Amino acid sequence: MILKGTKPSEVIEKLMSLPEEMRLRVADVTMDLSNSMEAIAKSAFPKAVIIRDCFHVIQRCGEGIEEIRLRLKREAIKEQKKEKAEFRKKLERLAKQRKAYRKTHKRPKGKKRGRKPMRLSARFVPSTRSNEETKVESLTRCRKQMLKSRDKWTNGQEERAKLLFGEYPKLKEAYGIINSLRGIFKGKSLTKDSAKTRLHEWYDKVTESTLREIKAVRDTIKTYEDEILNYFISRATNASAESLNSKLKAFRSQLRGVRDIPFFFYRVSLVFG
Repeated sequence: MILKGTKPSEVIEKLMSLPEEMRLRVADVTMDLSNSMEAIAKSAFPKAVIIRDCFHVIQRCGEGIEEIRLRLKREAIKEQKKEKAEFRKKLERLAKQRKAYRKTHKRPKGKKRGRKPMRLSARFVPSTRSNEETKVESLTRCRKQMLKSRDKWTNGQEERAKLLFGEYPKLKEAYGIINSLRGIFKGKSLTKDSAKTRLHEWYDKVTESTLREIKAVRDTIKTYEDEILNYFISRATNASAESLNSKLKAFRSQLRGVRDIPFFFYRVSLVFG
C-alpha cells in the first residue's frame, strides 16, 4: 500500500479497513525510530512485536559520524582560507620588496633577468597529501565511505582513511565505535539476552569517549533498546523495502519530478514489477 503523507490518523484509518482477523495474524512489524510509526503499529496490529530496524539504527549512527565529519570539514576549510590569506600577504610583501629594489637598483643593459618573480595574480594551490587530495577534498569524499563497513572499502578508500584517521583521531574513534555496534547486529549466534549484554558493553565504551555526537546516538538507542533487541528474535528487517524505496526515489529524480501520478505508477509497475 502507498499512502500520501505519514499522519498516523490517516494511515490507521486505511489499515483498519483490513479485516480484524488479518490484522491479528501479523507477527512483527519492522520500522524506523519514528514514534508515529509506533502509534500506527500498536493501533492496527495489537498482537505484533515491534522491531526497531537495525538498518535505521546504523543509519542514526551514520548521522553522528556525519556531524563529526562536517565539523572537521569546516575546520579544514578555515585552515585552507588562512593558508590562502597568508599566501596573498606573501605575494603583496614580495611585490613591495621588488618595487623598493627597482627604485634603488637599475639592471645593466644586456644582463639577463634572474628567476621569474611571483606575480600578484598567482593562483593559490592548496597543499595535498600522498593520495593527491587536500584535507577538504578527503573529508568531502569520505562521506559515503564512513557509512560502510571496512571490508567494503576500495584500495583508494583505504589509503584515504589511513591519512584521515592519522590526522583526525576523533574520526577514527567514532568510526571504530560505530563499527563495533554494527558487529553486534552481524552476530548470527546472538540471542536477545546475549545481544543485550553486548549492547551494554558498547554503552560503556561510548561512556569512555568524549564525542558528544556518539553519546547522543547512544541515548537514542537506550530509548528504544527493547524494541531494537527484538531484532534478535526473528531477525526481521525492512532493508529490502528501504532498498526499493531508494530505487524509486532515484527513478523519480531521473524524471525531474512527477506531474502525472497515475502514469508514474504505471511506469514504476513496468520497471520494478
